[in-house]
This record gives sequence, C-alpha cells and structure tokens, in this order.
Amino acid sequence: MPYPPDNPIATSAAEPYLLVADDDAPTRYFLGDAFRQFGARVIFAASGHEALALARNETFDLLVLDCRMPGAGAIEILTRLRNEPEAGSGACPAVASSAELDAQAQQALLATGFHAVLLKPCTLADLRGVLALAAVGRRNLPLLDDGQAMHTSGTPAVVQALRGLLRQELLAINKELDELAVDPKALEARLHKLRSSCGFCGAASLSEHIVSLQHHLKLDHRGAMLPLTDFRRSVQETIEALPGA
Repeated sequence: MPYPPDNPIATSAAEPYLLVADDDAPTRYFLGDAFRQFGARVIFAASGHEALALARNETFDLLVLDCRMPGAGAIEILTRLRNEPEAGSGACPAVASSAELDAQAQQALLATGFHAVLLKPCTLADLRGVLALAAVGRRNLPLLDDGQAMHTSGTPAVVQALRGLLRQELLAINKELDELAVDPKALEARLHKLRSSCGFCGAASLSEHIVSLQHHLKLDHRGAMLPLTDFRRSVQETIEALPGA
C-alpha cells in the first residue's frame, strides 16, 4: 500500500493545516487521505516526540493525536504544549484518537483539554465533523462585528436592542448546556435559533463555534464527542462583550 508523503504540497493558504500523529501507518494513510479529500493540508508524525517537535515549531489549525504512541501519547503532548506559551500550536484545537476508550476515559480526555475524541475505526463522516474544529477562518473573527450587525439589522438602536436579547438568550443556554448536551434534538433546535440571533447581532466568533457544534451533531455522536468546552467558552466571552455585562 502506498502511504502518503510526509511533506504534502500546499495548494491554498485557506486550507486547514493539520497534524496527524499516529504510529500505525495504515491509520495515517486513511486519515491523511480523508482529510485531504476534504481540502486539508496534512503533516504526519509517527511518534510522540516527532509530533511534539512539529507542534512546537509549526502553527497548525488542528492536532489529531493518537493516545498511545512511542515517546509520548496524546495527553502528554497536549499538556506540554499548553504549558509552553512559545509553542506554535499551543492553543490550537486538539482531537484525541484511540481504538479503545470507554465513556469515562473519553470524558477524562475532554476534561484534559481535548476538543473531541475520535474512536477508531472511524468513517469519513466522523472525520468531516472533526475537521470542522479546525481554527481556519475562526482565529481572527471578532466577538462582535458592528459592521455586519448594522448591515443586517439597520440602525444602532435596533442592534443594541437585539444584542440585549442575545445576551439574555446566552445566559439561559449557558445554564442549560449540560442538559441540552444529552438531548441532541433539543440542542440542535437551540443552536439553529441561536445562529440566527448571532447573524442579526454580528456575533461572528460564536456563530463559527455554533457551526462546528452543528457539524458534530450531524455525526449522531458516532466516533466523536461534542466540543462543548470550546463552545461554552465562546458563549461566555460573547456574554462579556455584549451590553449589560
């Protein structure tokens, strides 16, 4: 089987830039081929030491890290990166992958700081949802885009009123998020409504996080956990930026 090269050719500056770290060559081949089909640019690592070195020196949009690799596993890699402010990928989203994880182990990984957990073997649909976590296009989005809000809603008075309503909506969903997380249909309904509100109010960054969460819901929870930590943080940051905070 021909495995993908370690140094792919970039075709667009807008491509999500991924690090896929796994000591199993067939797994690297499948993940790399799938992510490239979805338009990503992929760099590979076959060990924990190699992955850590690459993540320190490069600024990736997403890290996909196997839990068990020679040198260091996913948890050790992410912990060290988060504790190194100078690391190029110290703050980018990270996904832990494994073939053997029970629900308790998955929750422990999320508590460690992973944005999602990918169970192997996985499907192309799983990987499409995971790719939605990539930080491309979201890293520099403003919490509140006044120009977008004015274009959509018309006048400063209307924008101010709508943002007041959005703040109340966000305060409510922040309290209910844990309950909504176990009811995908209810969560999807709330996200659909919230995304519309974000559009009227120019809440650009939160809107992108909503899209990411909606992608995960479409996976029907197979092979990936919901990236609630990132979403909750975005909700809180938007609340603090809105009038009345």
